[in-house]
Amino acid sequence: MPKAAAAARTILTRLHEVMASRDSAQSKLNTVVEVIGEELDSEVCSIYLLREGELELFATRGLDQSAVHVTRLGTGEGLVGTIAINIETLNLAEAASHPDFSYRPETGEDKFHSFAGVPIVRRERAVGVLSVQHADPRRYDDVEIEALQTVAMVLAELIDNAGLVDNEAVSGANEQLTEPCQLHGQTLVRGLAAGSAVFHQPRITIEHTVAEDTEAERQRVYLAFDKMREQIDNMANQAEFGVGGEHEEVLATYKMFAYDEGWSRRINEAIDSGLTAEAAIERVQQRTRMRMRQIDDPLLADRMHDLEDLANRLLRIVSGQLGTAASRGLREDAILIARNLGPAELLEYDKRRLKGVVLEEGSLTAHVVIVARAMGVPVLGRIRNLRGHVREGDPILLDADSATAFVRPAQSVVDAFEARFTQNKKRQAAYAELRDVEPFTRDGTRIMVMMNAGLRDDMPTLALTGADGIGLFRTEFQFLVSSTLPQRERQTRLYRDVLDAAGNKPVVFRTVDIGGDKALPYLQADDIEAEENPAMGWRALRIALDREGLMKAQSRALLEAAAGRTLNVMFPMVSEPWEFDAARAIFESQLKWLREQRKRVPEEVRYGCMLEVPALAECLDDLLPRLSFISVGTNDLTQFLFAADRAHPRLAERYDWLSPAILRFLKRVHQATVGRQVDIGVCGEMGGRRLEALALIGLGYRRLSITPAAVGPIKELVRRIDIPAIESAMNEWLVNPPPNMREALSEWAKAHEIEVD
Repeated sequence: MPKAAAAARTILTRLHEVMASRDSAQSKLNTVVEVIGEELDSEVCSIYLLREGELELFATRGLDQSAVHVTRLGTGEGLVGTIAINIETLNLAEAASHPDFSYRPETGEDKFHSFAGVPIVRRERAVGVLSVQHADPRRYDDVEIEALQTVAMVLAELIDNAGLVDNEAVSGANEQLTEPCQLHGQTLVRGLAAGSAVFHQPRITIEHTVAEDTEAERQRVYLAFDKMREQIDNMANQAEFGVGGEHEEVLATYKMFAYDEGWSRRINEAIDSGLTAEAAIERVQQRTRMRMRQIDDPLLADRMHDLEDLANRLLRIVSGQLGTAASRGLREDAILIARNLGPAELLEYDKRRLKGVVLEEGSLTAHVVIVARAMGVPVLGRIRNLRGHVREGDPILLDADSATAFVRPAQSVVDAFEARFTQNKKRQAAYAELRDVEPFTRDGTRIMVMMNAGLRDDMPTLALTGADGIGLFRTEFQFLVSSTLPQRERQTRLYRDVLDAAGNKPVVFRTVDIGGDKALPYLQADDIEAEENPAMGWRALRIALDREGLMKAQSRALLEAAAGRTLNVMFPMVSEPWEFDAARAIFESQLKWLREQRKRVPEEVRYGCMLEVPALAECLDDLLPRLSFISVGTNDLTQFLFAADRAHPRLAERYDWLSPAILRFLKRVHQATVGRQVDIGVCGEMGGRRLEALALIGLGYRRLSITPAAVGPIKELVRRIDIPAIESAMNEWLVNPPPNMREALSEWAKAHEIEVD
């Protein structure tokens, strides 16, 4: 028996001549089954193609010719239908013993015992089946099966070019991925969205399968492997792969596959059979996908998914199609599908068309999530085998509030979703009417409702929402979306533009918070390293004080941008008073230099800090006299208090913001500022949720800085609150916590006619 490559190459050589002929498509298929039957010494060779939702016998050698275009099987019906719906290979010594066997008397196949069939796949979907049969009961050898699988790839191109199958079959509308599907993941950014699925990195369509020059194709693969391995070796500094233990595990697996000789050997063998470089990679991928469907072990399945992802990377390199969907532009409302994303990649998309994002990975602390939240784009993450459930162009309803995506939804789901969407629109319209209304409580207390930002494009939202100002401007966004370290002049232009856009409203600039989970690829590896616990590692102010040049450039940029105005600057991740003092000293030294140079300087510089590290709460009495303001960062504070990584999927929703531990801590911090000339507020997601905001106001907080989308709902909430009533309730609960603080607060709100959902 010849080797698989030799057998396939012989068949492909003859098929190449068939495809180049001027014969009709039907004549070509008739010749194809004869060629395959002869070369594999098989008594029967048949081709079934998907037409009008059924698999129609199009050509055969060995079966009754009168059955051609007469015998039809539904997808999932008989052995042929089973191969098509599962996109799998069958190899049976006794066909009738298989539970899905279906006898068709018009074919005259009763005398044939052995059966082998492979799917004919085009653009990841089965558009037909190639099968062989033999009178003797025997399993076909592996080399014969591999030859059939290789030939099936060439047939897919022939069939597609000849228009022999339904267009929807070629584009992927087979029964396997036409049924409605619900995907459940982890809410990363709340919200509702509807649109068509768009793959961030679209799969490459193989247009040419038969090689003209085998050695030239082999060299293309060698060069692609070299480039891919170089990418993998540099991947430790790429933000798209996350950080910590998970990052190391993914990287180790990728390296293992990238340098796996067995994988490259299989691709070379496919090239030996006569396939182009792209077709050879796809041929091996098909084999991988078939194996994935047979794996029950979730760990092994994950590893096979890694290989699939790596093969897609190799395919993009060898084909030269390295761009993402953003480079093509979005033509309609879209739900972006990706394994993971970096913030710069997200910002490449048209914000008018990008309605939502669904990720295989993703975490609450990933900076792409922060950017998405600032853009008002809902994000759902942590969905295994996402691309195995979704096709390009599928309609998707994204309900990130309930951590669910409805793919190809039924009409009843669409109707219910549209009703919710309409209700949300009405609420947003009602909130928009409050844009110019100052948020006073029922007892006449003014609450400052500010918004978080980080991009120049965020500034128009300030006027649209009616927020009191920017309570947190994340300066690191400029660093995260830049391919190189932003020069001081670029920073100055951004800060000046932000202040100009804000007008008379205050802007609080937080100095750069990079490092840890916000690694910058363009910094040297010894500057920012992967850490086991990045949230509590070398980040934010810790980096800025160690790399004084970074802080000096930013302080100078901020001071020059705020010339003639008030500058509010806030330092992140302060753990002890001396860190604040050191950071302030850098600003003061730059301010002194500017004055000596007779440069314009701010009329006033107000210094503040983030309280995220619990240790700082124990030193507030020492630090407060030197502060103008303080902002409690509830996101990091929560994970530090509970020693729980918010990026961990099992812990993300485990600890409640309305836990007595959090509320008592926040109350104690607020009490420490009473009687001091220090403004205190909260910035973080906690203040943007109505029930949590109610609790914060009950604890004494009068300034909230939140995501822009939450400004309207919180302003509306404020107008319903009677502060003495909620303060009394909170004080009682802090002394004697109820079994469920969230439930107790919800019941209190309902009794006082305050909607908190």
